[in-house]
Amino acid sequence: MGLFDFLKKKEFEEIAQLKSQLERYKSITDIEAESKRQREQLEKLIADKESEIKSIQDNLVKLNSDYQGALDTYTRLRKEISLFENKLDMIEFGVYEPIYEFEKSDEYRQELNRIIELQKEMISSERAAICRTNWTIDGSEAKGRASTKRYIKLTLRAFNGECESLIAKVKWNNVNQMKERIKKSFETINKIGESQMVTIQPEYLDLKLKELTLEYEYQLKKQKEKEDLRAAQEALREEEKARREFEQAQKEAEKEEANYQKALDKARKEMEQATGDKHDKLLAQIQKLEQELQEAHDRKERALSMAQQTKRGHVYIISNIGSFGEHVYKIGMTRRLEPEDRIKELGDASVPFQFDIHAMIFSEDAPNLENELHNAFANRKVNMLNYRKEFFKVTLDEIEQKVKEIGLETEFIRIPEAMEYRETIAILAKLNSTEEPKTIEQIVADEFPNSLT
Repeated sequence: MGLFDFLKKKEFEEIAQLKSQLERYKSITDIEAESKRQREQLEKLIADKESEIKSIQDNLVKLNSDYQGALDTYTRLRKEISLFENKLDMIEFGVYEPIYEFEKSDEYRQELNRIIELQKEMISSERAAICRTNWTIDGSEAKGRASTKRYIKLTLRAFNGECESLIAKVKWNNVNQMKERIKKSFETINKIGESQMVTIQPEYLDLKLKELTLEYEYQLKKQKEKEDLRAAQEALREEEKARREFEQAQKEAEKEEANYQKALDKARKEMEQATGDKHDKLLAQIQKLEQELQEAHDRKERALSMAQQTKRGHVYIISNIGSFGEHVYKIGMTRRLEPEDRIKELGDASVPFQFDIHAMIFSEDAPNLENELHNAFANRKVNMLNYRKEFFKVTLDEIEQKVKEIGLETEFIRIPEAMEYRETIAILAKLNSTEEPKTIEQIVADEFPNSLT
């Protein structure tokens, strides 16, 4: 093959390659036009996607709005439903805060009667419920007024009946709930009366709410007065027991004193005629009788003094871990001559175990000492409503520190014996063990042989 043929062949190959490229791009006549077209398609695609995204976002906003509206409706309806339920866990109206602070229940009753009279006055002066238009019936204004009066009377009857029913049911766990129910009744009845343009006035609603509050607080005050009376009666019974103890102790001491005096006089007479060893024995006997006579005299004087001094007594610090758990102490007072007797009475059938004494503090003014300790731990009371429940969630160190601050030195027993409780725990541990079962009598006999003797 010659050079010419080679060049010609190469030329033909290049021409063929160009033809292939031309075939490939034959639909493109203008590169710039195609680029513009492609860019426009891309921009349109982006615009479509942005529009789609915006639509989705709008739908999301609408869904969120619908959800919030539905949630608000659900919350409102659930609250309205709870107004007519008596379940404690459905009440979300807060802790009741007293409004009136009268000293006696009679004052609450007087104020309640005054509020009721104001209601009657509003009704009689036609201000409790009003009609906002003048109706006519068959062209007669008189008939319209008569019909309006009957409707107002019916409206007030319905509202008053609902209020009376709710006020009669008011108690500690539903007072705020009952207030909401009266308000709801007010709104519902007024809504029904819109067709007749009749509405109960807010002032009348306020009087009904005051009536509810006064009735509730009147009941609270009556209950407190009963508690105060019960406390006073208990104090009188305690004082009467203490008085009888003092009198009995005084009589016994006087009897002992008389017996020792009689024996002492006899021994002195015998000693005048005795000699030697007999004289020495009588002298020793006389010395012993004189000492016993003095002790009997002291006991008589102590009983007499305790009976005369009404503020003298003992403040006790006791616990009952089997009944109330750790770090719960009762701080009380007794004027009994033997204060331990009072502690035994407290451990009666109302609690499963006996109380343990941690401190017994004698004071010339026991009521004041007890009051100081109660005030010091007022925010640590186990029962925050009944002040007569003298149990406090504190540590023994805190009580001891307060007693020292008052200026008293008293020995405190740190660890309670709690014998019955601890033995019960031991018996239960045995019963629950994997060993061969035994009867309670067998366990007690094995573990505490002295307890059955």
